[in-house]
Amino acid sequence: MKEVYGEQCLFRCTIFRWYYRYDAGRVNIKDLPSPRQAHAVTNKATNSAVDELIRQNCWITTREIDVELSIGKGTAHHIIHKKPGCGKVCAQWVSKHLSENQKTARMGVCLNQGFLH
Repeated sequence: MKEVYGEQCLFRCTIFRWYYRYDAGRVNIKDLPSPRQAHAVTNKATNSAVDELIRQNCWITTREIDVELSIGKGTAHHIIHKKPGCGKVCAQWVSKHLSENQKTARMGVCLNQGFLH
């Protein structure tokens, strides 16, 4: 076959694998999804539901979120850490982004304590 098709020829093991799959009854040429393949597909409703759960209970765990919303643990972790920008500090979810009032309050504390000169 290499004489006819050259470098574009399939490997012999690939041909045998395809043959055994066809012989077993599989006629679809597309790959089957891998059971270990994680898909973190989220929508706005799921994102807002996770955000609302964190706002209601800042001590909630990732496991409790995925049980409550019937989503995977990896998906819950992805939503928490990537979308709203939260992080855990002392077992409590804290937003990584400060509002303008929070920034002003921090500057006031630093100036009053003499940290900024």
